[in-house]
Amino acid sequence: TVAQVPPPAETRIGPGATIVQRWQPVERAGLYVPGGKAVYPSSVVMNAVPAQIAGVSSIALVSPPQREFGGAVHPVILGAAGLLGIDEVYAMGGAGAIGALAWGVEEIGLEPVQVITGPGNIYVAAAKRVVRGTAGIDSEAGTTEILVIADESANPRYVAADLVSQAEHDEAAASLLVTDSPAFAERVTAELDELAGATRHSERVRTALGGPQSAIVLVDDLAAAAAFSNAYGPEHLEIQTADDDAVLADIQNAGAIFIGPSAPVSLGDYLAGSNHVLPTGGQARFSSGLGAYSFLRPQQVIRYDREALREVADRIVALSGAEDLPAHGEAVTVRFRG
Repeated sequence: TVAQVPPPAETRIGPGATIVQRWQPVERAGLYVPGGKAVYPSSVVMNAVPAQIAGVSSIALVSPPQREFGGAVHPVILGAAGLLGIDEVYAMGGAGAIGALAWGVEEIGLEPVQVITGPGNIYVAAAKRVVRGTAGIDSEAGTTEILVIADESANPRYVAADLVSQAEHDEAAASLLVTDSPAFAERVTAELDELAGATRHSERVRTALGGPQSAIVLVDDLAAAAAFSNAYGPEHLEIQTADDDAVLADIQNAGAIFIGPSAPVSLGDYLAGSNHVLPTGGQARFSSGLGAYSFLRPQQVIRYDREALREVADRIVALSGAEDLPAHGEAVTVRFRG
């Protein structure tokens, strides 16, 4: 994560003229940690550590209240937050929690934040879209998605296990296999039936796998598989083929990419060193996963001495005249009179 904090960069435009680009953290961030069908201490880490590395000085965390704990935040979430030094935690969830972070709640001392990050369901994702402009957001990280590009060389049980692992998040989770092998597709289907029936959240998994958002897609070749994936823009993309790097070279859009049989999405969910807060709903086509950079803003610092300004004064006057904004030019020439 430290690698995601760029150092200041200075560009010398000419004698006496420099531009410095520096990266400034936001002052206050709001972290959303889901807590509906499961408890996610990993999401505390994935949200908080990048914010802290970026240098955010004030952090508020929200997570849904838990009935079994009297409406309090789950103690595992509180424990994870405490270990990371976060002591401003609110028991609130869903779209309302996103609004509370964006606009603040004076009655409970919740001050508005400048950036809101974290995954959630479709309502959380929709709320983040609504508040964008009042506060910044990382991405619309909604219901989970996995897309696996695999060919005949892949292990069908590995692929099926990975599809099931993401389907257990939510009945609306999307699990897709894209392959150029009908025979491989049949083997994965058989493995899915066995694994879905044996897992703890079998009903949830079967609902997700059987929903319109999940599918096994047959394509002519792996180039077509990559094209399909780019159009879809999945949150998680796995590539398990005879030549993973060749497929990777054709990939443009994905939240995170997992290469080979030993890199399941579960690795990224917990311990790969990457972040599991990723864009969903096709937003990987234009946005990225959470990182320290999500809490940083590039700022340009301009320094010109008198002679450097004199060197460009005539051109500024000419440009301001062309745009019929003469006061812009006057703000330069006034410095050289008398």
